[in-house]
Amino acid sequence: MTQSSKIEVTILLPAYNEELAITETIKSIRGLYPDFEILVVDDGSSDNTMQTAMDAGANVWPHPYNIGNGAAIKTGLRMAQGEWIIMMDADGQHKPEDIARLLEYKDSFDMVVGARTSKSDTSLHRDIANKLYNWFASYVTKFTVEDLTSGFRLVRSSTVRQFIYLLPNTFSYPSTLTMGYLRSGRTVKYIPIETQKRLGKSKIKLLQDGSRFFLIITKVATLFSPLRVFLPTSAFLFCMALGYYLFTYVTQGRFTNMSALLFNSSLIVFMIGLVAEQISQMRYDRVQ
Repeated sequence: MTQSSKIEVTILLPAYNEELAITETIKSIRGLYPDFEILVVDDGSSDNTMQTAMDAGANVWPHPYNIGNGAAIKTGLRMAQGEWIIMMDADGQHKPEDIARLLEYKDSFDMVVGARTSKSDTSLHRDIANKLYNWFASYVTKFTVEDLTSGFRLVRSSTVRQFIYLLPNTFSYPSTLTMGYLRSGRTVKYIPIETQKRLGKSKIKLLQDGSRFFLIITKVATLFSPLRVFLPTSAFLFCMALGYYLFTYVTQGRFTNMSALLFNSSLIVFMIGLVAEQISQMRYDRVQ
């Protein structure tokens, strides 16, 4: 490939302490797709990930210290030379053979995501958590989200760069990107994939990252579709107020302060939801 040749596809691999798996991952991709750019963003690894990736033939962009998986993705999205960008894990979970399956739909959808099936080698607690996240995201976006947290996805570089400012520096970039695309009217396609057991130790801690990720999902939901969160909360408070009022009217023959507080809270939450919805709409002025 000459210097002036245009690169069609960039394979983006965010990596942090992945020296055990990254060589095989890069070589497998290179063997199947020799003309693709393989871009590794080393997020301040303390092992030999950067040198190992360079020796395997990848372009490497290093962070001076560990920032986060999402930060590595943002750097990669800025630096990628390809018209199309495929994001995948560097730890050996995703099969390079599935890249071609994503590319089949590149001209028909704005984003193509590999959705992990029940045959994938994943832990039970993650499967349960992912089902809850998928349900919540489907409710917020009014679209069937099959795998909200999958890191294996295809996007067009010119489109995804409009959403970089929304992405966090942590592991929740897939959920933010998915909901951002759906909320702005972009099309998303899910294809079933089977993932393999990762090499090395997972960077995700169940209790710490699990609770943090739930909070992030909630914040992402209120960022993109505030009324889908605020409206049910307001309705719940209103029903509580009405029920308590009926109870006190029957038993005591009066309207209590608690009923008034609940009615007021319901109204306040509803009005905050309306304001948040308007702010959410204004944010999309930055996205074409």
